[in-house]
Amino acid sequence: MSAAAAAAVVEETAVGEGASGAAVRMNGTPVATGVALVYDRLREEERLLFDAFERLRIPFTPVYASTLALELGAGPQPAVVLERCVSQWRGLSLAHAYEAAGSAVINRPDVIRTCGDKLATSAALVRHGVPTPRTSIAVDRDAALAEAERLGYPVVIKPLVGSWGRLVARAENRAAAEALLEYKEVLGGPEHKVHYLQEYVEKPGRDIRAFVVGDEVICAIYRTSEHWITNTARGGKASDCPLTDDLAELCLGAARAVGGGILAIDLVESSRGLLVVEVNHTMEFRNSITTTGVDIPGRIAGYAARQLELRA
Repeated sequence: MSAAAAAAVVEETAVGEGASGAAVRMNGTPVATGVALVYDRLREEERLLFDAFERLRIPFTPVYASTLALELGAGPQPAVVLERCVSQWRGLSLAHAYEAAGSAVINRPDVIRTCGDKLATSAALVRHGVPTPRTSIAVDRDAALAEAERLGYPVVIKPLVGSWGRLVARAENRAAAEALLEYKEVLGGPEHKVHYLQEYVEKPGRDIRAFVVGDEVICAIYRTSEHWITNTARGGKASDCPLTDDLAELCLGAARAVGGGILAIDLVESSRGLLVVEVNHTMEFRNSITTTGVDIPGRIAGYAARQLELRA
């Protein structure tokens, strides 16, 4: 079955057929053959991954997460699971369940949990000596304002959980910081009463996103924008970034700090050198394939295949 056909089937039945043949069910739950590619939204990245698995003749089964109900520890389950859920909590929960059943999950639950929490990511980077912007935490608004003064304005205020640059704000002065912190505390949930502050790093109109697959940095892009937030989801333009030894070494150090796997490392160029800002556990890559000339979905599929071989 072609990858396009598999995608069509999975939309209707929540379980498709990959290069290895049809999936089976146990107690009403789909059990994948080969590698299970678990997703909750069929984005371009998932379609590209379907194509890569099919092209490389790696046995796989697309599994639609919303239909899953997994009894902890019950089998059989797939040997390898490539977790691609957009929802962090959905992906983390399923990763825990699959791991309890003995599957090798990419990425592991502890990696998802660390990367999905900006504070946990920053703490892991600092603990492992990875250069990162100065970052502070406060659980009281007045303490947060005092810390913003110490870090110096402008200061960046971020939610603990979020992606695509959403709810990330730059406070230019105390008045702006007071307003932002009040909105967070009054309108947000309990996690918004934990204030994550980071120094604002002057960068040359761009940042860097590097892609790590296992123990290799496979490529990197510049993300350039007139806005201070340079995410491609916010209009940043991608261009190829040469992989230097220093960049690769730093990215591998950041990947090891959070537990490794398939990751995207976001960095900024500063007067102190390269600084790691965030690590992403379910990366988007569609804008980076032609930009870098690297077959990113093929490299991901190949890594999953190697994990499958290790389980044979």
